[in-house]
Amino acid sequence: MRSTVPSRGKRSIAVSVTLLCIACTVIVISLNTGTIRLSPLAVLQTLIGHGSADDQIVLFDYRLPRILITVLAGAGLGISGAALQGITRNPLADPGILGLHAGAALGLMVFVSLSYSMDGSIALLIPLFTFAGGVISALIIMLLAYDRHNGVSPIKLILVGIAVAAGFHALTLYLSLRLDEDTYSFAARWLAGSVWGRDWIHVQALLPWITVCVPYIWSRSKTLDAFGLGDAAATGIGTPVRSQRIWLLLCTVALSAISVSMAGGIGFVGLAAPHLARRLVGPMHRHLIPAAGLIGMVILVTADTIGRTIFQPNAIPAGIVVAAIGAPYFLYLLVRTK
Repeated sequence: MRSTVPSRGKRSIAVSVTLLCIACTVIVISLNTGTIRLSPLAVLQTLIGHGSADDQIVLFDYRLPRILITVLAGAGLGISGAALQGITRNPLADPGILGLHAGAALGLMVFVSLSYSMDGSIALLIPLFTFAGGVISALIIMLLAYDRHNGVSPIKLILVGIAVAAGFHALTLYLSLRLDEDTYSFAARWLAGSVWGRDWIHVQALLPWITVCVPYIWSRSKTLDAFGLGDAAATGIGTPVRSQRIWLLLCTVALSAISVSMAGGIGFVGLAAPHLARRLVGPMHRHLIPAAGLIGMVILVTADTIGRTIFQPNAIPAGIVVAAIGAPYFLYLLVRTK
């Protein structure tokens, strides 16, 4: 046992460093690509303040804020998926599949329907609306999926989540049809998974939530490990199961809802990233959570880069690229789990 734990720690560090290098490479490629091409040397010169005025506008006003949104949102989706799978003891749990993203989408549509601007300081309120929608969705799902004798069944959780998501999608569609043409176009792009946050104010709206939620979830890694033993065993080793599950669930809902609020309705990142991370570093959450965050970051930045470069001049939403890979992977996991 003594030799196994250090070896896992070394493997986790090696995997995390490798994933971080891959993430940095993807980010550099994304900075260099787009409608206006910038060479790596031009990007470097601009970052250190020696680029031309046009290069500074392209990099700092357009490209860099969008990439930071995808970095933060991808990490948030990957970590929220890992935490949600630990909380529910369900390997198929994903914020999108369980209906949390549908609740966040409804919260965003309520914000838009109130005719608030999506730009300027008012954008700081967007995460509050998406968080409220995600919490309402989570409460409904947990109430309907909970059984007094058996707790929360993994299969029942998925079925209830799908049903609740369908209801929230219907409400979202109803609200979107009442919008004006321009706002409806934005809503349609958001629902398709288009990364719309492209300004520094949107980075500011996302960053505080990520800064608070990610360290809290990681600090509760042992609690998430204990949940895997079952509620009775977790209680027996001194884990306050009920209170910890509530706080972790709130933090997970916040992280997933805030991530999609700026990156669009992107699914499957929270499902695929934890599974890939678990294969690389094992099931212990102190290793799993950082790896899942890095993998989620790589997935989303890559998908957004592919969507806006390969298919030029008609860019496609990152959510479509992710779904093209994530949907078959989900079916594979579903068959394997069965």
